[in-house]
Amino acid sequence: MNKSKNIYFLRITLIVLSIVLFSFDGYAQKDLYAGIEIGSKGIKISVIDVKNIKKGKYEIQAYWSENIGIAKGIKIDGNLAEEDMQNAAFTVLSNLNKLKDTYKVPEENIYIVGSSGVAMANNTLAVVEKIKNLTQKTIEFIDAETEGKMLLKGCIPPSEYIDSIILDIGGGNTKGGYVNDLKGFEFEFFPLELDFGTITLTEEINKTIFNKKDVDDIEVFKTKSFEYLPVLRKKAYAMLESKPIALRRSNIYLSGGAIWAFNNLYYNQENKNDHFIPLKFKDIIEYDAILKNNFIKYERLAKTDANISSVLKVYDHKHLISANNLLLACLESIPDIKNKKIYFAKQGQIAWLVSYVVDRSKKVKKIN
Repeated sequence: MNKSKNIYFLRITLIVLSIVLFSFDGYAQKDLYAGIEIGSKGIKISVIDVKNIKKGKYEIQAYWSENIGIAKGIKIDGNLAEEDMQNAAFTVLSNLNKLKDTYKVPEENIYIVGSSGVAMANNTLAVVEKIKNLTQKTIEFIDAETEGKMLLKGCIPPSEYIDSIILDIGGGNTKGGYVNDLKGFEFEFFPLELDFGTITLTEEINKTIFNKKDVDDIEVFKTKSFEYLPVLRKKAYAMLESKPIALRRSNIYLSGGAIWAFNNLYYNQENKNDHFIPLKFKDIIEYDAILKNNFIKYERLAKTDANISSVLKVYDHKHLISANNLLLACLESIPDIKNKKIYFAKQGQIAWLVSYVVDRSKKVKKIN
């Protein structure tokens, strides 16, 4: 009898254990990865389901952003403001909990990074400490070269590496790069960087408006932006001329908020199933004219159009002008730009996360 009871309880124990293990496996979904990126303009959260990272097979399960600006003070005194850092830290904590509780992402598969635009600040260690105290996780700040490399690996199909460049217009800076093939085995990465992004360029223009009552006057801002264009073009050309091979590449992949805004406002298409959206240079020029001469068109459409409304909730008129000035300055610096193939790489917002997973795969071609 005791032997029968023991066998019975053993069976029950094994059943319970199997249920617990099954439930745990269902809870900790090993193929799910998530990232929290602290950027100049806001905090972006991504969840991807990785099928085969070597073949680029992954699905975006979720993506959202928190409009918590953290880099407003960089161009003023070189520092992130205390209040902005505190808000960012608590936003990271709430989203970390959401990723674990709602999306069931294993904690070891969640990465937190600070963008290169935020890394430009003098007091980034304060952000690291605040987030560490709240989440027990250490964040990594990505420099522009590393971010450019991640963008390339996450945005450009490997078959296109050798004939392409990537440029990303962020809030704090513009970065990117290209690769050269070394004996068909490894790729050598050449970074590109410009110390202006959408927010920092807007702040630079605002500093040229000496009469403070005119700071909010959009007509004054447009005039000052126009006057600053020669300086901006010189910087963009210097960035590309420093790596002349970049000027000869046939494919230009673009990412970042500036290009997202252009796609939503001008083309006004969701393109949910397209990872790469072809862009026309002449359309970017026409869009620039609308921004500067007929912006009311977008303000009216935003009342009924979700795509346009989503852009105007993130970027005001000044930021959109700065974003497109940066985009045009970069493209106009490339010879024969009208005959180049230009693409909006929609995965730009998760490129760094895909790159993290790639780096841990150990099964893909290395980029130095």
